[in-house]
Amino acid sequence: MAAVEVKVPDIGDFDEVAVIEVLVKVGDTVKAEQSLITVESDKASMEIPSSTAGVVKEIKVEVGGKVKEGSVVLVLEAEGAAAAAPAPAPAAAPAAAAPAPAAAASAPAAAPAASGPIEIKVPDIGDFKDVAVIELLVKVGDTVAAEQSLITVESDKASMEIPSSAAGVLKELKVKVGDTVNIGDLIAVLEGAASAAAPAQAAAAAPAAATASAPAAASPAPAASPAAAAAAPHDPTTAPSASLPHASPSVRKFARELGVPLEEVKGSGPKGRITQADVQGFTKAVMSGQVSTKASAAKAPAGGGSADGAALGLIPWPKVDFTKFGAVERKDLSRIKKLSGANLHRNWVMIPHVTNNDEADITELEAFRVSTNKENEKSGIKVTMLAFVIKAVVAALKKFPDFNASLDGDQLVYKHYYNIGFAADTPNGLVVPVLKDADKKGILQISAEMGELAKKARDGKLGSADMQGGCFSISSLGGIGGTHFTPIINAPEVAILGLSKGQMKPVWDGKQFVPRLTLPLSLSYDHRVIDGALAARFNAYLGQVLADYRRILL
Repeated sequence: MAAVEVKVPDIGDFDEVAVIEVLVKVGDTVKAEQSLITVESDKASMEIPSSTAGVVKEIKVEVGGKVKEGSVVLVLEAEGAAAAAPAPAPAAAPAAAAPAPAAAASAPAAAPAASGPIEIKVPDIGDFKDVAVIELLVKVGDTVAAEQSLITVESDKASMEIPSSAAGVLKELKVKVGDTVNIGDLIAVLEGAASAAAPAQAAAAAPAAATASAPAAASPAPAASPAAAAAAPHDPTTAPSASLPHASPSVRKFARELGVPLEEVKGSGPKGRITQADVQGFTKAVMSGQVSTKASAAKAPAGGGSADGAALGLIPWPKVDFTKFGAVERKDLSRIKKLSGANLHRNWVMIPHVTNNDEADITELEAFRVSTNKENEKSGIKVTMLAFVIKAVVAALKKFPDFNASLDGDQLVYKHYYNIGFAADTPNGLVVPVLKDADKKGILQISAEMGELAKKARDGKLGSADMQGGCFSISSLGGIGGTHFTPIINAPEVAILGLSKGQMKPVWDGKQFVPRLTLPLSLSYDHRVIDGALAARFNAYLGQVLADYRRILL
């Protein structure tokens, strides 16, 4: 046996690239063309294969290090027969059933993974606890490949697929839809590939072989039969299979964390390899509404019905040929309506809404508003009733802090800042810009900032920062009409105030009826956090402040 240095081959027009993953360890037996490390530049990621077969004696690189063409990756103890022998030729069908070359067959990691029951557990899925199982992607008896997705889990922030860490036949599923799982939980038991097929298939199922990207490496994708799986080579020039797209393990892990279906991502790397940048680009396109995944398209019923209807036990959304009854015209929903519609639907379904209706006497406040505008006519700042309501809401939030909280699991997060969102009607739909630190600003400053935010909304120039961080929202229909309505809570807030059109009403003052300007208040609240009595007190206090603005100083 001779020591052989395995170096970085010609990897194109790159000076130095970062090592992001080491795929082998000292003592491993590797084959010629087996991937050893994954490197990544600012443009793509790729796996560096071994130029010969042998046993790893020393690894010369580490994650985070830099390499370039000619850098020594590791030192192998080359075996005479194994070093010269290429990977099994896919055309030799009879040989496929025979034991694999000595280097692969003697791999220490391959033997245990290839026979007997294999427990598949939940890997590190990030900072999540008790995530719900929402889908089972396999069933007992299925032949699964290493890295093939087994279940889909969902947290309040993302959904992701949990892959198999080994190949084999599924003997038992330990979870069902609706269960919750954590890191390390047992989700499935596999029967090792060797017990269902020849030893060559066991070599193909070994973790090292599963990461190999050269054409000679065995494909871990599931086949129609065990024998076919043992003989089928991986050809990166063909379209990737649904279970194992052509991407490095780190990219597959990254995609799983984001819930990205890799089979729908077009790779820009060598021979169609999917890079981390491809996954990021696909995610941005989905989030912006430029593309949709096949899963979301399949779940979205025609006519705009809810994909959750079946889960809720509802009958299917009606499918109607409207042209049978007369002329029609179709128009796509605006991007804003698509995004806000999905949020509104989620909030209405998931939050137990209750609405408290009340009225505030704003006769004196309206007179003060009119006089203020006359005095400040030259400033160009127009004070609206909404500016006074925002300041009054801040006073109410301070008196009733449960309304300035958010529900996070079994805990309430109380905020010590007062950012008030207000619904702005635009040609493309409803948006909710957020006025920051309303407690630290006067009526004139609030009015000026509201005017600026409303203009940005109409011009379509609101940034994401302009619509984040809200504590409480206000939806005002006062300029249009109506008496009361039920506004939908803007999660993760716990309440929203609706304002309708002020009306002159006869009010009994103890001696006689006098005309008073009243403002309808519609307070929707999350009944999990706020009870009816507290909501009534909040609305009543808000009405008192608006009736006598001196209370805001108390």
